[in-house]
Amino acid sequence: MKNRITRNLSLKILSLLIGIVVWLLVVNLDNPVITKNFILQDVELVNEAYIDATGKVALKTGEQTSIRVTVKGARKTVGRLSVADIKATADLQQAVNLDTKPVMIPISVTVTGIVSSNISVWPQNISVTLEDKVSNEFIVAVNNGESKPGSGYEVGTQTVSPEKLRVTGPRSLMNKIDKVNVNNNLGGTTSDQTTTGTVVVIDKNGEALTDVQMSNLKIENGGQVTVTTRLWKVRTDVALNAGYTGTPEDGYRVDSVSSVPSTVSVAGSAEALDTLRQNGYRIEISEKVDVTGADSDVEQKVDFSQDLPDEIKLTSGTSSEALLNAVIVPDESRIFTIPTSHIEIENLSKGMQAAFALEKIEIRVKASDDEDMENFDLDKVKVSVDLEGENEGTSDFKVDVELPDGFELIDDVTAQITISEVANAD
Repeated sequence: MKNRITRNLSLKILSLLIGIVVWLLVVNLDNPVITKNFILQDVELVNEAYIDATGKVALKTGEQTSIRVTVKGARKTVGRLSVADIKATADLQQAVNLDTKPVMIPISVTVTGIVSSNISVWPQNISVTLEDKVSNEFIVAVNNGESKPGSGYEVGTQTVSPEKLRVTGPRSLMNKIDKVNVNNNLGGTTSDQTTTGTVVVIDKNGEALTDVQMSNLKIENGGQVTVTTRLWKVRTDVALNAGYTGTPEDGYRVDSVSSVPSTVSVAGSAEALDTLRQNGYRIEISEKVDVTGADSDVEQKVDFSQDLPDEIKLTSGTSSEALLNAVIVPDESRIFTIPTSHIEIENLSKGMQAAFALEKIEIRVKASDDEDMENFDLDKVKVSVDLEGENEGTSDFKVDVELPDGFELIDDVTAQITISEVANAD
């Protein structure tokens, strides 16, 4: 038996070696060992509590933006790898020296299915700076951007939960923060909605922080907030009522008080709009025009925002300012309106046409000592405008007013007229 084993021993050993070589050749030809490079854009800092305990924050420097990872292994294994299979971390507890500027932290890389000896990384360290840790609370503001509710609706109220968030980070970055927003898309909705989003941190230049800057911040609740939007219906043609205070000069009286604009559009809750309906869709302006000692019209700009009822707001783009005008006239006088279609146009050049800007003009008339305003007959008033030699354009022109005997105009009358060439029908 011994002879059988030892017989031709060298030949058997040679056969075994040839078999191993053939097996290695087959394996390497079918599944050879290869290397593959990957570029990673981020390295995760771990064990940050180690630095936090010192009252500091580790801040990645902007000089190092990526690392290169080289992986060695069988082609079937390495060939299937992607960046998602690679994780790069820097353990702050392994800092070489916390007193250096910057502080160098060794980078550790793990790759799915690859032993650490077949992984190499360059650079081998990541540089960080240590800064004082600062923590502040910010109210979260809703940013609807260009989005709007559907036609006939306005945003009534928007609430955020939680309404404020604590942000923690390095002092230099925290000093750049201006506000914290959450973007919200209304998307033409006509019903109340609740959405969830991640906050966006805005710097003092009005720009959102970059991803790298955001990675150096810790935001309470992971930056997640819920926005609840309540929509209000729009009501147009809500009248503004104005009044006056004081007494004009002797011999004068207040004929009327009007506002520009005379009506506004508002949005409100169903209950508030119903109350407004019961009030005749009117808003009383609390600030009055002071006419004390006046002998001519008085104008006064007011802000009526404080006069809006609860759960009523002006629609987007509507100003809360109004120009109040108190018309002051002599005691024995009246104001009349005349359609501009009744104004006779004289001496208009051939081939030209004229159009009035307004449908009506006002004339202020007073009676002579021996006449009574009750006898004034508006049908006997003649109005005209002379456009001789006038060219194309828009201007204010004096209106000639002829009154019945015993009456006179208090003020000159003007009308805005646009003169243009008649279009050729051909």
